Amino acid sequence: MAFDGQQILPAVRDMKQLEKFLESDYKYGVLLDSHLGQLKGIMNAVKRVNKELLLHVDLIQGLKHDEYAVEFLCQELKPAGIISTRSSVIMKAKQKGVYAIQRVFLLDSTALEKSYHLLQKIKPDYIEILPGIIPSLIQEVYQKTDIPVLAGGLIRSEQDVAEALRAGATAVTTSKRDLWKNY
Repeated sequence: MAFDGQQILPAVRDMKQLEKFLESDYKYGVLLDSHLGQLKGIMNAVKRVNKELLLHVDLIQGLKHDEYAVEFLCQELKPAGIISTRSSVIMKAKQKGVYAIQRVFLLDSTALEKSYHLLQKIKPDYIEILPGIIPSLIQEVYQKTDIPVLAGGLIRSEQDVAEALRAGATAVTTSKRDLWKNY
């Protein structure tokens, strides 16, 4: 079962949120905004309490967002997974045996069609779609790709979480702490 059945993936943007994640019952979380100098300390704190982080490579300051960065992160920090909008990064994450999560922005029909083509070629372990508040698109993306979907972005209420999960999302990523309830 994906992420030990966890349906909320707390998304951490700062040290206060990291503390809350570390105190929570959740095993898996997502590290969004960070910089290279913080990573080792963050990962050590996470590992000390037997938790796992998915690292959003594109949002790590001081690190080029490419396959060499993924190689470094996987060898040195051993994250549970890598999130990126870049296909080369996702392919390297797959090679390294961590969760490979392709982030896709649902901007318009053309972007969505291009994403389908890319997703068929890359075959990530998961697709994170943003915004994650469009249930019909969560269903469509899963049906067209047969790749599990994570819903993220603009998730503001318990109703948003419930609708995303009902639409077939495997999990919801959110930095909104009041939604970090056990689903």
